[in-house]
Amino acid sequence: MEAVAAAASAAAAAARGLAAAAAKDAAAAAATAKEKKAAAKEAAVAASTAELNAEQAAARASALALDAKEAAAVAAAATAAAAAQASRKRKFHLVDDQAPSDGDFISRLPDHLLDTILLRIPAKERVRTQAISRRWRPLWRSTPLDLVADYDLKSKGRKTVDLIHKIISQHPGPARRFSFSITDCYHELVGWIGSRALDNLQELELDYTHTHSSNDRKKMYMWQLPSAVFRFAPTLRVAKFYNCIFPDFIVQLALKFPRLKQLTLDTVTMSEDALQSLLSGCTLLESLELRDNLGIGRLCISSQTLKSLGFSADNRNKCVLLQELVVEDAPSLERLLPLDPKYGPTTIRIISAPKLKILGILSEDISELQFGNTVFQKMIVVGLATKMHTVRVLALGSAGPNQDTVANFLKCFPNLERLYVIFQPSMDKDDVLKYDPIECLELHLKVVVLKNYNSITGSSISFAKFFILNAKVLKEMKISLVYHRQQNWFANQRRLLQIENRASQDARIELTCGRGSRDNFTHNRHTHDLSVADPFDIPSGECYGCMELIRKKSLLL
Repeated sequence: MEAVAAAASAAAAAARGLAAAAAKDAAAAAATAKEKKAAAKEAAVAASTAELNAEQAAARASALALDAKEAAAVAAAATAAAAAQASRKRKFHLVDDQAPSDGDFISRLPDHLLDTILLRIPAKERVRTQAISRRWRPLWRSTPLDLVADYDLKSKGRKTVDLIHKIISQHPGPARRFSFSITDCYHELVGWIGSRALDNLQELELDYTHTHSSNDRKKMYMWQLPSAVFRFAPTLRVAKFYNCIFPDFIVQLALKFPRLKQLTLDTVTMSEDALQSLLSGCTLLESLELRDNLGIGRLCISSQTLKSLGFSADNRNKCVLLQELVVEDAPSLERLLPLDPKYGPTTIRIISAPKLKILGILSEDISELQFGNTVFQKMIVVGLATKMHTVRVLALGSAGPNQDTVANFLKCFPNLERLYVIFQPSMDKDDVLKYDPIECLELHLKVVVLKNYNSITGSSISFAKFFILNAKVLKEMKISLVYHRQQNWFANQRRLLQIENRASQDARIELTCGRGSRDNFTHNRHTHDLSVADPFDIPSGECYGCMELIRKKSLLL
């Protein structure tokens, strides 16, 4: 029995030992788990701190980059000022071989930083940096030439032309930009264009608009475009030509412009074949502006890359003007801008433009307007078979305004978000027509801008009220008046326009006078600027009286 008891006691002791060991292991495991949890927490805090530090570092880097950019701009301004001062003192007699003075910290910067500074100042100022010290003398030639010579420079005398000649003759190339619009320097221009300084030119602007006759009467001449210009075809990215004659032989040359993205032709005389040949060679063209050109009666657009097209005609010359525009195949076209439809083209046909977003100005001056199978004749719908689902921004020059015409246009653009209407003088016709629900008014139209609003006529009031009472998702409505009004007039307009019954209670309705602003959009300069989301969103002129009332919220209906 004693043996059994001893064995039992030993077994119990062993069990207690195992239990104690297990408890110890459990405690150790718990401690380890606690340590790991704490470590994980510390790691999370560290990670969060690291992320915060990374964000701070990124912000700091961004700030440093901004500071560096500002510093470069300041340095460029200081350099230009120093160059101007030095050139005035030395008059370009570069005989001084002195080293940079102790206070000239900019001259002690590395060459690559000085090159960055030089790129920020005009070519004329770059040349003048030679006068600062010998440290600067070779540097201006190492940066790409960026030369702007406008007609204002010519008024300063022949020495300006001589300076341009000096710059071009001394610079080894390549060139980034050459902009020329000086009067009576055609023969000098021909020589400059052939210079090696302009090799690999990327941007070219030639303007003969300011050329006058020898007896100084204000008369424009059409100069023949120098054939040497076409040597830049392989490298040009931007080209602008004003008031010149394009030679017909470019059709035979079949020129290729493999890098050209922006092209402007303004008051240029050329044949239809020459223009079509020119455009066919621009395989990367993104924006095209055609203003008041002569000799082109019909233009057919077929481009895989074109995103923006602005065009207008002018009836001041009894010559062949653009009468018909056909967008045959433009899969990338986003903007179609008839800049001034009063003089043409009289016919616009859009056969295929599946990405078209911005359209206008359209008016009854366009005799026939065709979108696919939908046809308008003088703004009156003939057949509504095709809808333009992609158009988001529309500008109309409405005579009247004719509410029925605009309502039919809205049916053609079911996803329209922004509408601009320019009121034109017309007989008073108070539209009281009823319409079936229009999709864009029900779901999409957020902004309406009415220009040249005349509150005296019943048609104008009815027209504005139509959108106030029917645009259910309207966010903003701007009404530009023909004349300035006194404050009590606005209270009466609130009643006439039935503001309290507006379909969208969130709509912000603002009335201002159009004093000081251009209300017809014909001076739109955003054909080439694709970064501008809405080219018709032009700030109104500031009338002090209206601005004061807006500040007091008196013009917000």
